[in-house]
Amino acid sequence: MNIKSAEFVSSYVTYKDCPKSEMPEYAFVGRSNVGKSTLINMLVSKKKLAKTSQSPGKTQLINQFIINDKWYLTDLPGYGYAKVAKSMRKDFNKLINEYALNRENLMCLFVLIDSRHEPQKNDLGFMRWLGEKQVPFAMVFTKIDKLSSSAVNKNIINYKKEMLKEWEALPEIFETSAEQLIGKKEILNYIDKINSTVKI
Repeated sequence: MNIKSAEFVSSYVTYKDCPKSEMPEYAFVGRSNVGKSTLINMLVSKKKLAKTSQSPGKTQLINQFIINDKWYLTDLPGYGYAKVAKSMRKDFNKLINEYALNRENLMCLFVLIDSRHEPQKNDLGFMRWLGEKQVPFAMVFTKIDKLSSSAVNKNIINYKKEMLKEWEALPEIFETSAEQLIGKKEILNYIDKINSTVKI
């Protein structure tokens, strides 16, 4: 898939404010500081489409973009740790959960996971919840250029082992590096494949 256009639509406080559309939608979510906005910018080849920050918790709203005038890309707030009040983190989690459950055109929720770390309880718990609610999702390991390939592979294998304790099969898995453009083609082709099955 070639990205010909990527435009910011608007930011929303709740899923109810998002525009009703028949176009397919893909959302990106993950723990704070996982590299979500940076990955989105890499996918669409625009450095400043999604706002990035060194401080966790930069994204605090539902940020929506329209790609090629054919599908929506959504940047969700990070869950888990962030330098914000506990009550605000709770609000973020509620916002994410309600969005995942109520956006009828959500084709896939890309769950971003920092490849530098061992399996995290909040990542595993969130994906378990998605499975229970039958929300389609894929796993996206970020920052694979920050560790040796053997260390990255070890962490990914450990995630797979943890997942297979509860899952009969694993979801689609992508390995990415925003700096080295790794995983860009694979994710966009995956989206394109899903779009080809949807009447737009």
